[in-house]
Amino acid sequence: MSSPRKTAIVTGASQGIGAGVVKAFVERGYNVIANSRKITQSKEVAASDYVALVDGHIGDPATAACILETALSRFKSIDALVNNAGIFFTKPFTDYTEGDFKSLVSTNLEGFLYITQLAIKQMLAQKTGGSIVTITAALASNPIRSVTAAVPMITKGGLETITRHLAMEYAKDNIRVNAVAPGVVYTPLHKDTPQAVMESLSPMGRPSTVKEIADAVMYLTDASTVTGDTLYVDGGAHIGRW
Repeated sequence: MSSPRKTAIVTGASQGIGAGVVKAFVERGYNVIANSRKITQSKEVAASDYVALVDGHIGDPATAACILETALSRFKSIDALVNNAGIFFTKPFTDYTEGDFKSLVSTNLEGFLYITQLAIKQMLAQKTGGSIVTITAALASNPIRSVTAAVPMITKGGLETITRHLAMEYAKDNIRVNAVAPGVVYTPLHKDTPQAVMESLSPMGRPSTVKEIADAVMYLTDASTVTGDTLYVDGGAHIGRW
């Protein structure tokens, strides 16, 4: 008798890394609830017997509740969560506005908080453990003078910190909490960035691909005794200067 399919939630799933993670989970035999503001209009992710789409801003508690309800009504469990939704933009520190900060907090922090709380509550109720992986940024611990991202990195650094705290808080429940910290990645976010600039931001001279980030997420989802870790996929950017 085959084991029941596990179920994963992926936020920020309409394109790029999120869409790549959805694809990787489906290939591994998971059910997936994919979310973004307009996921039903995605050209990269489509609804199917194994993929449910939930439109909505992940920083809204009502969206998180709808994702949880969809997961349980369609697939009966929550076994993995990938917090991929996030926004990023650069400005000189003194140019960031109140609106900029509120947008960053809403998507990057509230978008983590509400869905992660609900997922952990459900994992505790199921008593079968689970995996939570959050996409952070190598830049949070490796500032680059030419990339003026101090305010967005407040949020990404906070996600790294809460990853460690939750890993310790829920270790006894076999709920593992990890993060993937990409460097520069070939995604639609960077479609207008010159290739030479992209390459200059990696010590290896080659940005990562979406598949390479998705592979890191899959590793942490499967790694049964890895928790509280941040896996850097950045060509070595976090260990020095170049």
